Parts: sequence; structure tokens; C-alpha cells
Amino acid sequence: MLLLGDGSPTRHLQLLTGEPTEVDVIDMSVVGPAGDGAPEAIEMVPGPRLRRQVWLRTASGQRLAYATSWWEASHVDEYLQNRSLPIWASLARLRTELYRDVRGICYGRSAALEAAFGESGPLWGRHYLFWHRNQPLTLIFEVFSPHLQRYLGPIARQ
Repeated sequence: MLLLGDGSPTRHLQLLTGEPTEVDVIDMSVVGPAGDGAPEAIEMVPGPRLRRQVWLRTASGQRLAYATSWWEASHVDEYLQNRSLPIWASLARLRTELYRDVRGICYGRSAALEAAFGESGPLWGRHYLFWHRNQPLTLIFEVFSPHLQRYLGPIARQ
């Protein structure tokens, strides 16, 4: 549901936990035309680019996901008028029609993310493009906390 769905992951997290999903903005930086370690689909987002990194968490403070999004720097303010809101909330306020194009799923380990989540992995993630008016609007990369097993059931360990 979280990996392949075309609905809002922040909305799904809210429904799973019964708590509002809040955003802690870690960083918003212009990264220019370079790839920035992003998935290959970054090339579809015009540069220069702004990178936004956030934690998605419950209102009580439990981190549920890490997300990075890359935006064309000259348009980010148009779509993220309140940068502390989840992306879906900002775009819904503007009634922005989107197409979510899931480009990849990942499964693995990250010591830094496992420490930040306070949970040992493995971790599931995905990346996708949002399309608006037949143009790529943003590339989003999300990694979900193993804490979600409390709501979804255990994952198979390899």
C-alpha cells in the first residue's frame, strides 16, 4: 500500500497511526544541476534544483519516514507556500492535479536512518515523480521506518 499506492503516504500514515502526520524540515538547499545522489529520474526535473529533506512523524513525535524531494528551484515557492506542511497538504490546498509515477522500490539497510528511526532495518523505500500539466513537478524519495510493522505486521527477515 505504501510502496506501490498512488495515494498520499502522509495521509496513509495518518490513517494507520490515528495521529496527524507532521513534518520536520531538515534542510532546504539549492543543489544546482548535479545529480545530488538522487535516482536517475532527477534528470527529468529541470535545474537548478532545490532539495527538501524532511522527517514525517506522528504528532506525538514517532518518526515514520524520511523523505527527500527535488524541485525546480524557481517554482518551489509556487507549490510549497507553507514549507512546514506535508507536500500533499500544500498541493491539495492549491487543488493541484497530479499523476504519481512510481519509478523504483528499494529494500536495504542504512545505519544512519536506522539510528534516526531508533529501529533496526531492513528498510523499504521508493522514489517517484509527480507530474503536473504533462511536466515533471518533483522527484520524491521516501524511506519508511520499521516502526510501521506495529501497524502493518512483521516483515520477513533475510
